Amino acid sequence: QVQLVESGGGLVQAGGSLRLSCAASGRTFSSYAMGWFRQAPGKEREFVAAINWSGASTYYADSVKGRYTISRDNAKNTMYLQMNSLKPEDTAVYYCAAVRSPESLYRSYMYYDYWGQGTQVTISS
Repeated sequence: QVQLVESGGGLVQAGGSLRLSCAASGRTFSSYAMGWFRQAPGKEREFVAAINWSGASTYYADSVKGRYTISRDNAKNTMYLQMNSLKPEDTAVYYCAAVRSPESLYRSYMYYDYWGQGTQVTISS
């Protein structure tokens, strides 16, 4: 089992940047593929990005491609989401998730086994 804790959210102006972190407990972090999702008020949870166990493979939603970068440091049991050129429509609660399938880059939240509590990201215009 793994526990996930997100951090790094906040309020920034449009065009700014934020870096989210997802710290994982346990010794088997490298056994999981990971993902970032977001959920805005009144909307469904939306896929943002995914990364395989080694970090060699990544996958992005079209809405963030070229602006966001997902990465991980297995030695630190931590995953990151660097978000640049932020837009008001990026405002949401951002969640990290883990799946017990190290090579899988799932887009659907239904495949993920573990979730963090979320961190609020607010972009002002």
